Amino acid sequence: MTVNRLRPRRSCLAVPGSNPRFLEKAQGLPADQVFLDLEDACAPLAKPEARHTIVKFLNEGDWTGKTRVVRVNDWTTEWTYRDVVTVVEGAGQNLDCIMLPKVQTAQQVVALDLLLTQIEKTMGFEVGRIGIEAQIENAQGLNNVNEIAQASPRLETIIFGPADFMASINMKSLVVGEQPPGYPADAYHYILMKILMAARANDLQAIDGPYLQIRNVDGYREVARRAAALGFDGKWVLHPGQVEASNEIFSPSQEDYDHAELILDAYEYYTSEAGGKKGSAMLGDEMIDEASRKMALVVAGKGRAAGMERTSKFEIPEA
Repeated sequence: MTVNRLRPRRSCLAVPGSNPRFLEKAQGLPADQVFLDLEDACAPLAKPEARHTIVKFLNEGDWTGKTRVVRVNDWTTEWTYRDVVTVVEGAGQNLDCIMLPKVQTAQQVVALDLLLTQIEKTMGFEVGRIGIEAQIENAQGLNNVNEIAQASPRLETIIFGPADFMASINMKSLVVGEQPPGYPADAYHYILMKILMAARANDLQAIDGPYLQIRNVDGYREVARRAAALGFDGKWVLHPGQVEASNEIFSPSQEDYDHAELILDAYEYYTSEAGGKKGSAMLGDEMIDEASRKMALVVAGKGRAAGMERTSKFEIPEA
């Protein structure tokens, strides 16, 4: 079985599973991923009915071009197993991933993997197709993030959950995603880098969490650029106004995309028989080699995933 675990996730739109109006509207927004939420966005009394609402919208909605995810409740609650069973049995064929919040140990991911496998076998679904997204939201989860990232072949992303994380370490701030007052550096740098390293070491994507001041698009852009600069693949969006910003920030510029494609073409030519079998060569004023190719693959891959088209072409030099 071959599953694309590296789906585009520049923008990951959160939608309350208990709100049919929002579920309807989300289908028409240009987000790469939509996750239908059974956790924090659903009041406890609304969760049982929200499961069935989500099943209905997954089966009957038009989610073309979007990664379809459901965030269930975490394993410390009484709702998790019923969330998974109801949603996957009811709409497993129209579901790409289950997002597991507040992951603290690798065993919690293994437990979800086993439950998914049992449901897939019972229902006659393809075993292993449904992925898992693990959300890191407290100190214990961050300490165990390397083991968590290795816990299951279903894993696709490691996600930073800033709100619960800030509370868990007693961070002095009430604005989720903003820097705490009195600290002159980036208070999130260590957290983001540790998540990113665990993700990359295991060929997973790294996703930044939400920015709750939903009408402050400039603030959203600032924190999104921080994560994008480190190498994160995308960020959560809580409002339609954040989608465009996220898609733009987590895509390469047209200039960078074109240049990356030129490097790949040039390297392929110069290492070939026709190009002289060179290990390194000049592309204009720039020397390129195998390391250049690897860096260009990252940028070109992001551009292709975003549907970008080239505006330049590599020309074989005249003899």
